[in-house]
Amino acid sequence: MNTLRWLGMAAMLCAPGAVAQTWRSIGPSQITAHSGATGRVSAVVCSPAEPGVYYVTGADGGVWKSVDSGSSWTPLTDQLETSASGALALDPANPQRVYFGSGEANFSNHSRPGEGIYRSEDGGATWRRLGIAEFAGRCISRILVDHANPDRVYACVTRAGGFPEMSAAKGHPGRNGSRGMWVSEDRGETWTRLTGLPDLEVTDAAMHPTNSAILYACVGRIFGAPENGVYRSTDAGATWARLAGGLPDPALIGRGGIAISPSNPDRLYVFLARAADASGGGSTTLGGFRTDNGGDTWTSVNIGSVQSTYGWWFTFVTVNPTNPDEVWFGALNAYRSQNAGASFTTMNLPHPDVHAFGWDATGRLVVGDDGGVHRYNGTGWDILNTGLTVTQCYAGLSTHPTDPEIMMVGLQDNGTAQRLGDTTVWTSRLGGDGGWTQIDQTNPQRLFGESQGTGAISRSTNGGASWSGIGSGISGRNCFLPPYLIDPADPNRMLYATERVFVSTVGGGSWTALSDDLTLGAPWAIRTLAIAPSDPGWVYAATNDGRVLASSDGGATFTLGLSGHPGWVRVTREIFVHPDAPMTALLAGAGYGAAQVQRTTDGGATWEALDAGLPDLPVNTVAADVRLNPPRLFAGADGGVFVSANDGRSWKRLGVGMPRCAVIDLVIEPERNRIIAATQGRGVWEIAISPCPADVSGSSDPNNAMYGEPDQSVDAADFFFYLDQFTGANLDAADLTGASDPNDPAYGVPDGVVDAADFFYFLDLFVLGC
Repeated sequence: MNTLRWLGMAAMLCAPGAVAQTWRSIGPSQITAHSGATGRVSAVVCSPAEPGVYYVTGADGGVWKSVDSGSSWTPLTDQLETSASGALALDPANPQRVYFGSGEANFSNHSRPGEGIYRSEDGGATWRRLGIAEFAGRCISRILVDHANPDRVYACVTRAGGFPEMSAAKGHPGRNGSRGMWVSEDRGETWTRLTGLPDLEVTDAAMHPTNSAILYACVGRIFGAPENGVYRSTDAGATWARLAGGLPDPALIGRGGIAISPSNPDRLYVFLARAADASGGGSTTLGGFRTDNGGDTWTSVNIGSVQSTYGWWFTFVTVNPTNPDEVWFGALNAYRSQNAGASFTTMNLPHPDVHAFGWDATGRLVVGDDGGVHRYNGTGWDILNTGLTVTQCYAGLSTHPTDPEIMMVGLQDNGTAQRLGDTTVWTSRLGGDGGWTQIDQTNPQRLFGESQGTGAISRSTNGGASWSGIGSGISGRNCFLPPYLIDPADPNRMLYATERVFVSTVGGGSWTALSDDLTLGAPWAIRTLAIAPSDPGWVYAATNDGRVLASSDGGATFTLGLSGHPGWVRVTREIFVHPDAPMTALLAGAGYGAAQVQRTTDGGATWEALDAGLPDLPVNTVAADVRLNPPRLFAGADGGVFVSANDGRSWKRLGVGMPRCAVIDLVIEPERNRIIAATQGRGVWEIAISPCPADVSGSSDPNNAMYGEPDQSVDAADFFFYLDQFTGANLDAADLTGASDPNDPAYGVPDGVVDAADFFYFLDLFVLGC
């Protein structure tokens, strides 16, 4: 009887079952503003031999390739260890050999560190990771390949960005490693630091086009250093001399950029910003300079002031390959001189903030900026963003209560965007940097969005067609994009966070201070707010000086629960409150070597770690599906989304298909059986989730490759895995019969231990077809 029973069950279970969950990209691949902008592009390189081949990097979106001059794009590095991107270079003797320097060297709070340098020998189809010990935790600003000896490669290294310094590193263990300029004599296999340069940021470098022993480097610690300046080597980097002869006092110099004329290598141009203060201010344009004798003497060029107060963000320069008098400077816009710098013309890029220049094989200039890729056609700009999904989201994505296709999100330098259907092209709603969003769940015509700064919150009452500012009464400090919330019990009551909590009882437009300062003082602010859905009296907050607090009176008074908690300095969704239990909440920890997922069940008084087996990656956001017991936990980290089905005792990557990018926000919708992830460089993704339990075992049967691979799908493989487990334990027929009630506490409780309860639990799942 038992034999017949198992044969029948086996036949039933071998029918096609569930498949591994797959993530789906839903954009924004482009937004309607700026004629179809996408996210920030940090590097551009074009094949010198193939006119249609371009490579670019999204600042936190990895490497992309076009073979049709930018008409379409393919991602090349989705499954590498990082998507943070700084530099690209092609071997001039073999353009199929591509170098990718990870870590974005643009010094912002979202300029994350990398994990080394990667080399491809097949045009980006496959990659080899190099320089892990030398460069992991820092950023690569420039890679130079020796045109006379292609085995020799140079790499320029900086620290990760942020204010305070290295905030973007999030405690990476390699963050304080050596900087400067490095050389490899074996195509990147091994590296040696060039000790003739200071151990400081080298923000740019150039190589003489006919004599590769002559090198130039900009040493530019952005906060200033006595050693900053422009250096030259005439012996392939063995020794260096700092140049003067008309260049500014090194004490004034911050970031710098440099370019050499390919057609007249005695001519170089330098673009320098002033050193920044500790908060990133004061970094105005120091000047542009030209030499006509290889750097011995310099004269000023008439670039003017083109960097606002944050020149650490952009000091880019390039020279037309065939015309030494045509030079372009990149900062807030692109500026061209056709008379060797005597005068400049603003070239009216479709999007501000230049971060990369390249020239294609036909001599056209290709620009990477905060809106993607643009190419100058002689009279205007071609927009080359179709399919280039590298948008950078901020936390605060919101969804529509009745239409699952409609949602809103804030974007880095691309405002607030709204998805209006099953499309990857989103509609622009507000400008600037877009931050937190809210859609009123009782009236989805009522929308909220913001741009950077205190009180810069706007409201629409017609679904986004028009907007009005409603920040009157709000004052104080901010985390650049302050969090705010609609009270789930009263849509007219809203909370908004500076260093304290403000309240509006009229849906915005009139605000009063509700709480005291929750931080330890200037310059800190609140970076996250969370309201308990089942009891809005419970409000949780985290500040960007590491304090986690809770209120039981609607946000008027708070009790400190944690201090020194790691996290990003800008807006986050790091707290998830249980929808039915207001004193139970999850907390994300966005730091290496930290408690990356924690839980409280007593309103924030105490916290327990739930991150056993989670990779040591900063976790930026957390969520839970509480339909299960225990709840299924989700962690959005700097390398993707991870899931635990056993109360945080083990974790594994959720689904397939998502790049290993930084996930900045998670929105879980159990009623729609989905979870949405907003990333910091690859847009927004969604995946189906099931009310059925995931696998509770973290290991597979090593003796049978046919089945037994827990894979987040409840299918026949899982059944046979558990059958093998019990057969190997010498269980008899009596053990394989009995009650089959998944609600019976004697069975069906996933607890990380493979026992009879698990067997009957999974038996019930298959019998029920769940």
